[in-house]
Amino acid sequence: MLFENIKDDFPILEQEINGKKLVYLDSAATTQKPTEVINSLNNYYTNNNSNIHRGVHTLSQRATKDYEQSRKIITKFIGAASSKEIVFVRGATEAINLIANSYVKPLLNKNDEIIISQMEHHANIVPWQMICEEKKAKLRIIPIDNNGELILEELNNLVNAKTKFISVNHVSNSLGTINPIDTIIKVAHQNNIRIMIDGAQAVQHLEIDMKKMDADFYCFSGHKIYAPTGIGVLYGKKELLEKMQPYQGGGDMIKSVTFEKTIYNDIPNRFEAGTPNISGAIALGEAIEYITQIGIHNITKYENDLLNYATSKLKKINEIKIIGEAKEKAGVISFVIDGIHPHDIGTILDSHGIAIRAGHHCTQPVMDFYNIPATARASFAIYNDKNDIDKLIEAIRKCIEVFS
Repeated sequence: MLFENIKDDFPILEQEINGKKLVYLDSAATTQKPTEVINSLNNYYTNNNSNIHRGVHTLSQRATKDYEQSRKIITKFIGAASSKEIVFVRGATEAINLIANSYVKPLLNKNDEIIISQMEHHANIVPWQMICEEKKAKLRIIPIDNNGELILEELNNLVNAKTKFISVNHVSNSLGTINPIDTIIKVAHQNNIRIMIDGAQAVQHLEIDMKKMDADFYCFSGHKIYAPTGIGVLYGKKELLEKMQPYQGGGDMIKSVTFEKTIYNDIPNRFEAGTPNISGAIALGEAIEYITQIGIHNITKYENDLLNYATSKLKKINEIKIIGEAKEKAGVISFVIDGIHPHDIGTILDSHGIAIRAGHHCTQPVMDFYNIPATARASFAIYNDKNDIDKLIEAIRKCIEVFS
C-alpha cells in the first residue's frame, strides 16, 4: 500500500502527547515535515550556508544552484511556462500583498471595484480593504450559500465596467470547499479582468497546471505543502510581472544604484529584495519532489477517501453539525457540537493526543454567515489514516459525555 508506512517519514508523529500517540489533524494550519525536508535544511546549514547570487566562492555557487533548482522544480510542478514566472515570497499572505500593491493599486481610481468572495481567508480580505480605503475604491463580495458554495450567478451581477480585479481562493481553509475557479477565471477574462487565485489550501491536495488554468496570478505557502514556514510562491504571467514595479526595495532586486537613479533587476529577482529564505526555498523544492514521487493523483484519491470516511462517521453523531457541505471538498471538516464551545472540544481532544484546530480560522465573515463564533476543524494530510479518524470519533464521543 502506497500510504501504509508513510507516517514513518514524519519524525514528529512518533511522539506521545498526554500519554497518547500523537494524532495530527491540523494540516490546514500547517503540515508536518518529512525527513527529506528536514535533512535538506540540515544539509544547507551544515555544508552550503552562504548568500546567493553575489558570491564567486564555492559555497555561494552551491547555494545559488540549489536555490534556483528549487525554482525550476516549482515551475514544473505547477505547469508554469518559465521559471521567471516563479517569485519566492514568505508565503501566500505576502504574495497577495505584493500583487495588491504592485499590480492592482496603480490601476485603481475612485469608485473602482475589486471582487473577492465571502469565504476568503483574512489574508485575501485585508490587503484589498487597505488599498480600497487608500484609493477610495469598493470591495464587492461573491456570496456563499448554506452548503458553503459560491453563488456564482452573483458573480455576473457583480462584474461591471468598474471592476479592476478579482481575487478568490481555490480551496476554503475553513469549509474545505473546492471552488470552480475555471469558471471564475473564464468570467474574469471574458470581461478583460485580471484574476488572482489563492492556492494555499489547494496545491497539497490537487493537481495544479497554470497552462490549463490560465490564472493571471497564483500563490501558495510552503508550510502547507510539507515545507518549512517563511517560504512561499507567487506565480505571475511573465508579461504582467515585467510591467510591475517592485513592492520592496533593497539588495538583489537591483541592477545598479546611484543617488540619481536605480535600475531594477529582471524578473523574478526584482521582487525578491534582500537576503531570501534560502534554506526554505531549497527545502520547498525537496518537499515538492517528495510529494511528486507519491503522485498528486494518488494523494487526491487517498485524502478524498479519508474525507468521506470521516464525514460518514461524524454524521452518525447526532450532536454534531458539519459546517460546509459542498459537493466538491478537500480534506477539511469543520463542525460544531451542541452546547460545547469549539475551544473546549479542542482542549479535550488534545488530552487524548489529538491535534485539531478550534477558532474562526481567519475567516470571521464565514463564521458570521453561519451565526457561530467558531468551529472545530479536522484537516487531513498524506500521513493520516482511518485509524486516526477512529481515534478522533472516539475522543469526540468522550467529549460529549463530559458535557452531557
